Amino acid sequence: MRIASLCPSNTELLHYLGLASSLIGVDDFSDWPDSIEHLPRLGPDLSIDIDRLEGLEPDLIVASLSVPGMEKNIEELEKRKLSYIVLNPQSLEEIGQDLLTLGKAAQCEERAEMVHAQYFALLNEFRNASDSVKHRPSLYWEWWPKPVFTPGAVNWLTEVSVLAGGVNVFKDIELASVQTDWQDVFDRKPDHICLAWVGVRKEKIKPELILKRPQWKELEAVKENRIHILEEDLYCRPSPRLIEGIWKLGRLLHPHQYRSISLPEIFTS
Repeated sequence: MRIASLCPSNTELLHYLGLASSLIGVDDFSDWPDSIEHLPRLGPDLSIDIDRLEGLEPDLIVASLSVPGMEKNIEELEKRKLSYIVLNPQSLEEIGQDLLTLGKAAQCEERAEMVHAQYFALLNEFRNASDSVKHRPSLYWEWWPKPVFTPGAVNWLTEVSVLAGGVNVFKDIELASVQTDWQDVFDRKPDHICLAWVGVRKEKIKPELILKRPQWKELEAVKENRIHILEEDLYCRPSPRLIEGIWKLGRLLHPHQYRSISLPEIFTS
């Protein structure tokens, strides 16, 4: 089967299903696994070159509405009567179900069921570790600094926070993504600051920028140097790579409770 992926999380899902070798083209932002480096690039996920995509003669195209603005690509796929499926995961549960959905569409249901079982078994391990935590620190997740965007209650990072033994400081807002400001964040006084800017590599984020924000030097998280530069690809994409993100964050926040959890090779970078 010849498969094309239109966003990074879908490319990653295909890898977990053992289908990376079936990929014939991916969007510009897909960067994992390394085996896809040689593939034709179809443009940024919000502006896919549909002519080039069609020219690759895919048997299956995997799109996603978890990427805002993907609708116009889907409309064009429908218009040209190309074979595609659309994923739209907003939770860890839905990410797991997408493994089965994509496995069925790509005719690898047995592999999908195996990975699906491993995925949920690990989530249960994290849940057990989280239940043993006595103090849950509050986490401020920063997706973008100006304007400030952070995940709200309806987002996998709120679940990730709990499974790593913490709590999202913006879990009270019933949105997937919250636009706010530095004063609002300061008023919530998070115990930890987690910077994972979408599309920006770790080495490009400078923690000293935090010190320039009004009053932020007064935050305990800043005073105690609890500012964490995290891999956006392990936290900002709805794929099973979140498993590794939870594992790393859990070991950072609660080394004792999470040190006994080991990941199968498929769930490590």
